[in-house]
Amino acid sequence: MTTETITPAAPPRSRRILFAIPVLGWIARDLIHGDKDNIWYLLVAVLSLWAMAVMTWGVPALYLPALAAVPVIFLMLLWITRG
Repeated sequence: MTTETITPAAPPRSRRILFAIPVLGWIARDLIHGDKDNIWYLLVAVLSLWAMAVMTWGVPALYLPALAAVPVIFLMLLWITRG
């Protein structure tokens, strides 16, 4: 009788790099592997960073995320109207 040991496949390199980032890796690992409540920690962290950027650099930090979202929204509109 033979026994086989099955080893799980290693995660892709991009996922290992993401998990290696101190705070974001912890939140991403929890979101992928189970605890979905940690998305709120990520949202609070992002909003806090945005608030600190506004306090540091003023109005440009306030409207730059909207400016960065323009291509994404444009592609979404094209995707919606195509279907």
